[in-house]
Amino acid sequence: MTVSMYNASVPVFVRMLENLSAVLKKGEAFVAEQGLDETALTQARLAEDMFPLVKQVQIASDAAKGVGARLSGAEVPSFPDTEVTFADLQARIAKTIGFLKTVQPEQMEGSESKTVLIKLPKEELTFNGLDYLQTFAMPNFYFHVTTTYAILRHKGVQLGKKDFLAGGVVGN
Repeated sequence: MTVSMYNASVPVFVRMLENLSAVLKKGEAFVAEQGLDETALTQARLAEDMFPLVKQVQIASDAAKGVGARLSGAEVPSFPDTEVTFADLQARIAKTIGFLKTVQPEQMEGSESKTVLIKLPKEELTFNGLDYLQTFAMPNFYFHVTTTYAILRHKGVQLGKKDFLAGGVVGN
């Protein structure tokens, strides 16, 4: 059985972004319950040399919309990284999901062999579409979603594996 590039990416990103939104709602509720300033969580980091929570969400968004655009032949939507609050982050996630829902399966047909060029500040990376999805974009996306979860959990937000998976199968 062949799995399409669309099915291996867009629905997965949408689901995980919806899960991320739910996790952030728990973070926002925690702030209200504890009487904290939002920045106690939105600017929190796991380590000093890591990005804060807000940047983790921005990068997860960028990874998801980048795949949807690059593999469908669309222009990557540009979202300025101006988010500060939980509401800002929710709006960014909603925009990202909105974009992903415009991508149609047929737009991604054959993209596994498409050349994808990623321009980073100090280097350029070239992939075929399948390698881009499996070895760069998905791991990057999951790293930043997981780090967001970990920051909130570290700060005391009551989260569990089910929150991350949103009702998916939970193992030990």
